[in-house]
Amino acid sequence: MTNFVLAIDQGTTSSRAIVFDGDRKVVGVGQKEFSQIFPRDGWVEHDPEEIWESVTSTIKTALGEAKVGASEVAAIGITNQRETVVVWDRASGKPIYNAIVWQDRRTSATCAELKRAGHEALFTERTGLLLDPYFSGTKVKWLLDNVEGARARAEAGELAFGTIDTFLIWRLTGGKVHATDATNAARTLMFDIGRNQWDEELLGILGVPKTLLPQVKDCADDFGATALFGAEIPILGVAGDQHAATIGQACFAPGMVKSTYGTGCFAVLNTGKDMVRSQNRLLTTIAYRLNGETTYALEGSIFIAGAAVQWIRDGLKLVKHASETGPLARTADPSQNVYMVPAFVGLGAPWWDAEARGAIFGITRNTGPAEIARAALEAVCYQTRDLLEAMRKDWTAEGDTVLRVDGGMVASDWTMQFLADVLDAPVDRPTILETTALGAAWLAGMKAGVWPGMDEFASGWARDRRFEPAMDADVRDAKVAGWDDAVRRVLTQ
Repeated sequence: MTNFVLAIDQGTTSSRAIVFDGDRKVVGVGQKEFSQIFPRDGWVEHDPEEIWESVTSTIKTALGEAKVGASEVAAIGITNQRETVVVWDRASGKPIYNAIVWQDRRTSATCAELKRAGHEALFTERTGLLLDPYFSGTKVKWLLDNVEGARARAEAGELAFGTIDTFLIWRLTGGKVHATDATNAARTLMFDIGRNQWDEELLGILGVPKTLLPQVKDCADDFGATALFGAEIPILGVAGDQHAATIGQACFAPGMVKSTYGTGCFAVLNTGKDMVRSQNRLLTTIAYRLNGETTYALEGSIFIAGAAVQWIRDGLKLVKHASETGPLARTADPSQNVYMVPAFVGLGAPWWDAEARGAIFGITRNTGPAEIARAALEAVCYQTRDLLEAMRKDWTAEGDTVLRVDGGMVASDWTMQFLADVLDAPVDRPTILETTALGAAWLAGMKAGVWPGMDEFASGWARDRRFEPAMDADVRDAKVAGWDDAVRRVLTQ
């Protein structure tokens, strides 16, 4: 039996396919960026057909680079940008509108109306989430209310809803399977994470017909098979990107924390079987569900991390390549205290201010590209500190925090050292940085019986480098105070 596993990592700005061998080593990679669509201020969309094309082409590239045929692949695992919404025609498979992206803020007014009506406590109790445009439910409502004929067609059972994983499963299986996993369902504002089922009362408040919704499965489960690449390959693993990264980082024990630095930044703390209710505006969510057993987590969500670096590259054109940002930041004048609050699409945890907008403070005549680059990278670290401080208040179990990190930004030694300094805690970077894809691959490979179980997989986690805090406490306190002041200046609530 072959032990190659294919991971589809469908992200916010690009799609990737990665082939892992039986030793969990990367042997083939395909990656392709796709268009970011901004129809209005605060609106963010993707073309689902472009996403689909990017996924199929990267799969072919990865298989080709690995010199592996489809018949040699034991299973496919899918991980995806969460909360991004697609609604499509069940007969044709064609989307009725662009995908509305998790960053999109068009439903701010809807969320405000639901709050004024007194519904937020119920949504939080059932879903662990807050009423924010970030989540899928109000996006689905917007599509049904604003695309001509959509509501009537949905109620007639002609349309299907899904997050990106569900859309890909539908396409890969030729429309045979309409399913998602518990982690993606948990981010929709429509799923009761305690009872592990769609919630009729919440659906009623949002005006979303249950006929739209996919079946919810475990993260390692039978999601059908695809025969699009020369031989039939079963799809056996699915998890939203942050949950897949938690798995890939082997954060299986309560109290373990990982933080992923991609377009946004997301810190996840495993709380085991306990559904911890945050008192500090973090999210209670499903970390993963295996064999019908749910493991919960606290999560802090930062909307803009790597996206700030993209803005420096594409908007300000200060660098040609994102990888240049770290070396540029290293040359910044240390006497300048420049702060960037990257609230380009509002602020996430722990502020949840959808109307906040970005700002840069402390600019002088001597401020240049290096200081702006440094401020962007430092902002990611300050925001991570805010998340971990909130987690420490909610999770009171004893023990020192060690943060496991992954994502594109962690390749920058400068950024990771600053992160350890402002956290005043060690930061561990693993040898395998593709932890999100690895998590999805492990789910599929474990389900297929060709990869090891949880304990053996966890024992194989290896550290590339530990960054120890080295900043003087007075310096840290002054820098954090400056950051706190900058954030206060952009808050609207």
